Amino acid sequence: MSEAVISPVRIGRPAIGALGILALALGTLQSVVEPALPLLQRELGVSPGEGALVGSTLLITGAVVTPVAGTLGDRYGGKRVLVRLMAVVSVGGLLAGLAPNLPVLLLGQVLQGVMVGALPLSFILVRKHLTTGESQAAIGLVVALFTGGGMLGTLFAGPIAEGLSWHWMFALPTIAIIATTLVVTRLMPDDPPIRSDNRIDWPGVVLLSGTLLAFMLGLVTVTSAGLPPLAVGALAVVVAALATGWVVVERRAAAPMVDLRMLAKPAMWNSCVLTFVITTTFGMVAFLLPQLFAVSADGYGFGAGTTDIGLFLLPGAIAGAVSDSVGGIAARRFGPRAVVVVGTVVTAATMIALASLHTAAWQLVLAKVLTAFAAGVGTTALLAGTATAVEARDTGIATSLLVVTRVIGVALGAQVAGAILDAGTHPMTGLPTESAFATGFTVAGLAAALSLLVVRFTRNGAQA
Repeated sequence: MSEAVISPVRIGRPAIGALGILALALGTLQSVVEPALPLLQRELGVSPGEGALVGSTLLITGAVVTPVAGTLGDRYGGKRVLVRLMAVVSVGGLLAGLAPNLPVLLLGQVLQGVMVGALPLSFILVRKHLTTGESQAAIGLVVALFTGGGMLGTLFAGPIAEGLSWHWMFALPTIAIIATTLVVTRLMPDDPPIRSDNRIDWPGVVLLSGTLLAFMLGLVTVTSAGLPPLAVGALAVVVAALATGWVVVERRAAAPMVDLRMLAKPAMWNSCVLTFVITTTFGMVAFLLPQLFAVSADGYGFGAGTTDIGLFLLPGAIAGAVSDSVGGIAARRFGPRAVVVVGTVVTAATMIALASLHTAAWQLVLAKVLTAFAAGVGTTALLAGTATAVEARDTGIATSLLVVTRVIGVALGAQVAGAILDAGTHPMTGLPTESAFATGFTVAGLAAALSLLVVRFTRNGAQA
């Protein structure tokens, strides 16, 4: 039976500004770990491989939540779901701020990971309450402020951690998130949920979430715990069983969460494979550089503190922010494949050079700028190309799956880099050797070069 369509209430600049400030606070909280990771490893007495868990756990939750958040926001209302997600993020941030040890900090990071679902929910809100042109501008503002928050977190994590303690670098952004969420709750009108005769594909949601969770936890465990082959095989069987069950359920569902025919399109799976390879490389770089900056200057490192590491990484964060806007333009002008090829060549050459040339801080800073820009342009070009290649009704889930692929790639890269450093630890000092870093950079360069093979293979497949 049809229902009357209720026109949504228009929102003003204060409500949009509140969403933007919330995105700024979320971006800050998300980014404080990268420059402070060496400090956290020293304070908590953990190895590089275990330290990689701190960033990966947030990504694990993000990978699970992202495909679900948009669906729930459409069905039940973006504001309603956003406020509840922010409550979970706030608990996670406060827990991390009070964490006495690594397990509690990891639990806090797991809860903070639901913040990944905040951006699509913000997009739902502005699209429902604004015209097309106004919503595009508002979405641009929210994304820009989230990226700006990432730069703030990178810059101020060090001064906060060294001036107060590392606990406060989690607590302060969390307090801002709580305050801004209250403002959003007051200023943002309720958005009407979408009425549908089809129920949410909960079996598909559960199985996809379980598949991603098992894969991510298996990845972290395999790369950090050195499991025996039998245990690794058991994890692989669990992931394969969950993935198979999900495919079976989606094929039979009246309204599947993901249309499998969309995944079969060359534009979709090509983009997923390339995004995965590119972000795996970038995840390795993002983990290795802060570790090398923090190594004592008496050896081959630079003895940088958390504040200095943040300053060293800031140009790369700015380059990554710029690349988000350049990627879409480059994709329209030259095509996603051409953008990916150029970015891959730059990244591979940079990493191979860095394997032998890493004696000056400017070399590492330049490497981060080049790789961040190349990865950002490439993944954004793929995202833009995919968004226009699938049906309009599949845009949301298609882009969400690419975001998940990016998250998985970054997490894999960080864990692989942590495992390489752990394997190359000096038995006397307990620190990674210089050759371990050189190996890590070489592997990252080879992984980047793998994108060229993927592009060649997918092009030949498309022609065939």
